[in-house]
Amino acid sequence: MIELTWPDLLAAQQPRWPDEQALAAAVNELKQMPPLVFAGECDKLTEQLGQASRGEAFVLTGGDCAETFAANTADSIRARLKTVLQMSAVLTYAASLPVVKMGRVAGQYFKPRSKATETRDGLELPSYLGDAVNALEFSAESRQPDPQRLVRAYHASGVALNLIRAFTQGGYADLHQVHTWNRDFVRDSVAGQRYEQMAGEIDRALGFMRACGAVPEEFARVDFYAAHEALSLVYEQALTRIDSRTGNPYDVSGHFLWVGERTRGLDGAHVNFAATIANPVGVKVGPTASPEEIQDVVERINPLRIPGRISLITRMGAGRITETLPGLVQKIDASGHPVVWVCDPMHGNTYEAASGYKTRLFDDVIGEVQGFFDVHRRLGTIPGGIHVELTGDDVTECVGGTEGVSADGLGVRYETACDPRLNREQSLELAFLVADMLLKR
Repeated sequence: MIELTWPDLLAAQQPRWPDEQALAAAVNELKQMPPLVFAGECDKLTEQLGQASRGEAFVLTGGDCAETFAANTADSIRARLKTVLQMSAVLTYAASLPVVKMGRVAGQYFKPRSKATETRDGLELPSYLGDAVNALEFSAESRQPDPQRLVRAYHASGVALNLIRAFTQGGYADLHQVHTWNRDFVRDSVAGQRYEQMAGEIDRALGFMRACGAVPEEFARVDFYAAHEALSLVYEQALTRIDSRTGNPYDVSGHFLWVGERTRGLDGAHVNFAATIANPVGVKVGPTASPEEIQDVVERINPLRIPGRISLITRMGAGRITETLPGLVQKIDASGHPVVWVCDPMHGNTYEAASGYKTRLFDDVIGEVQGFFDVHRRLGTIPGGIHVELTGDDVTECVGGTEGVSADGLGVRYETACDPRLNREQSLELAFLVADMLLKR
């Protein structure tokens, strides 16, 4: 393994903790905690991502922009899980391709920000950095970073993972439940009706298999992995453990960790931390990244060229992806690195509506995904997955979709703690459109 030199490097986007003793106490408490995930699970995910790098599977990552403690409820977790399961069923059935399912869940309590402070009505306070650091409420007390929130984030993540494991292994994710997942929403929408038709076809196929005496156990449960941005290095370091089987370090805060666009500098602490852990990792790549610097990052993180070890999650924007992605793909492809190419169609397409709400156009989201597929088809490379901010609720945060959220209607249910998310209807519509793209790839 690479020598652990990252603590000596510059770590961007870290909170200014006001009490070092309180921070040390919180970190020490985290170091004593049991793992949230296990090394064997991380290794299994790496293998599945390796399949995606060869075009033998497709990656679907979906969930909240920023998790909140208040939304860490059974209903909210189930709704998000159900949305990803529905999208996965669409992709698997329509494209005849296994889907690697990951959630932005059980750890996405940290957020990078472009500005360290926020000003309202002449009052300047620290920016909201995620519930693991401070609170969304705009007050001096709420915005003060509190190290005990790191411990609270650990416990909230444990609760979420426990519930997800119960759902995915206890029968809720059984493929026979495809109709049940749709019962309480979108049945009357265009996407919902299309889903119901597909669910009926799945039912008939399962009925045939039962009649033949073949009902695979895999239909009754699914693998679902927890992913989040490895932003707070004191948190991630405190939850890094040495695996007794291999002697390698794993970050047991989540199965899959990614390095963000703002922290992917080759000589920064985040990339070099990612290089030391054995988890599969991702790197967010924006339109200003040069092919050379990304190749260097890939080489730093995955010098052994292990398939599935690293995913490049591109976030270019609908208007720039066909211009900026080809050079990057060609450079990495020529290097022989077995990366998983994943499209994040959300972060490059954010704008402020006239009403003042931060939003995204559904057409731009679709446009970026289509551009992603077009580039890979043209180059003969493999579009490996999508990475989407979504919720299981009927929010009004992104404009558009067949049923339509209007710009004037953003304030009806605008509930995100940070960036706008696709609602469940838009998410399902996206899944059908991506399935069509997969058939043509």
